[in-house]
Amino acid sequence: MITTFIITAAIGVILCVLGAVNATGNISSLHSYHRHRVSEEDRKPFGRLVGLGTIIIGLAVIAFSAFFLLFELTQTPIYTFIGMTLLFAGIIAGLIISFYAMNKYNGGIF
Repeated sequence: MITTFIITAAIGVILCVLGAVNATGNISSLHSYHRHRVSEEDRKPFGRLVGLGTIIIGLAVIAFSAFFLLFELTQTPIYTFIGMTLLFAGIIAGLIISFYAMNKYNGGIF
């Protein structure tokens, strides 16, 4: 129970840290395709948007882990529902922002 919470929360923290690094304009953690296709002057805005998307996903994972822990402690099913809803909403919002940035600054996501 606690181990699952710690591992899931750690994954969320790692995603938030990677997002923060990208948001500063350092896009070295992204796939080489994106690094090579984004012009030098667009690296900062591209990194900000992709970083924001990654941070949102990371925060959603952290929130999910907290609600999962609450469910485990109380056995109240609403915590699972809230956690899953936040997780899915965060992933969708983060991906939309990231894909928007890729489409805008790369001309496509692939």
